Amino acid sequence: MTATKETAEKKKKSPLREWFDSVLFAVVAATLIRWLFLEAYTIPTGSMEKSLLINDFLFVSKVHYGSRTPKTILQMPLTHQKIWFTEIPSYLDWIQLPNYRLPGFTSVKNGDVVVFNYPGCPERPDEFGGYDKYPLDLRTNLIKRCIGIPGDVVESKETVITVNGKVFPDPEFMQKWYRIESNTNINPNLFKKLGVTDRGSATQDGKYYYDITATKGALEKLKGEDFVKNVYPDILKANDSLTVYKSFPYNNRFNWNRDNFGPLTVPKKGMKIQLDEKNTALYKGIITTFDHNDKAEYKDGKIYLDGKQITEYTFKQNYYFMMGDNRYDSDDSRYWGFVPEDHLVGKAVFIWMSIDADANFFNKLRWKRLFSLIR
Repeated sequence: MTATKETAEKKKKSPLREWFDSVLFAVVAATLIRWLFLEAYTIPTGSMEKSLLINDFLFVSKVHYGSRTPKTILQMPLTHQKIWFTEIPSYLDWIQLPNYRLPGFTSVKNGDVVVFNYPGCPERPDEFGGYDKYPLDLRTNLIKRCIGIPGDVVESKETVITVNGKVFPDPEFMQKWYRIESNTNINPNLFKKLGVTDRGSATQDGKYYYDITATKGALEKLKGEDFVKNVYPDILKANDSLTVYKSFPYNNRFNWNRDNFGPLTVPKKGMKIQLDEKNTALYKGIITTFDHNDKAEYKDGKIYLDGKQITEYTFKQNYYFMMGDNRYDSDDSRYWGFVPEDHLVGKAVFIWMSIDADANFFNKLRWKRLFSLIR
């Protein structure tokens, strides 16, 4: 029998086998692309409104800051925490590999819009899936704007953010809370036209008061209406003791809130600090939870490594301070502290699709947002 006949008589792959091979190739290719280059995300909440809208679909670049090597390897491909449409975990944490980052072509800059794994906060246990719920690479993905990079000194005085003593420019579509006073009812269509959110209204002494969420641009247009008589920014004063708006590090020494905090130095790799009362309160969570110390603990106001008290500490990695553009509806570094460098996922680069769930069928797509760069 000749070699030609042998080849001809070889059993052909069945349609099922061909389908399986095609699916396997597609899964492997998609997994590699998702890990090394780009990953698609959807905006589920309004913490970045109006810069990013709910149901914006965007691509996040892994190559900008460098892709991370896999840590949790026993995981169903193309999943995150749960198997699709179920509450069943998509992973087993029996094996956890060391975490490394491949070289990137840039570093995180002030003002970048960044996706990262939510670290959580030892000073504020919560249900959002931080350090005490998931492995590092499977912690909940968040997207915020980077305000402070390693070594920066960040401060806020009545919502005015400064970085290293210079005012941090407000993002174009940043939103804050205001109360406006009007001498008449305001047509809801005006709010809709300006992209203003009406959070509630009241009347008193013949005047109408509206609590709104708005960008600076929308607020200026409202001010131009002759029926708007006054605008009152919703700003907490320094040392305001409202518990709901208290912020990191939740220590009586600081008494910071969402609008007034700092000065606060963002930890930098190699930076050495003295562990006095202030620094211990600020950085104990990093030292005991995020900075890769196997036997670190905080007790009786002191920090111990390997059972011995330490009075100074050198940080092992870089950290970042992140905030949402929708300043009063964002759970961010003001409330849970710093983002460790090993939690960085990538840089948000562009929106490829955007859907308005509340619009009618013919207006579902936000056409102007398609393929727009994220700034």
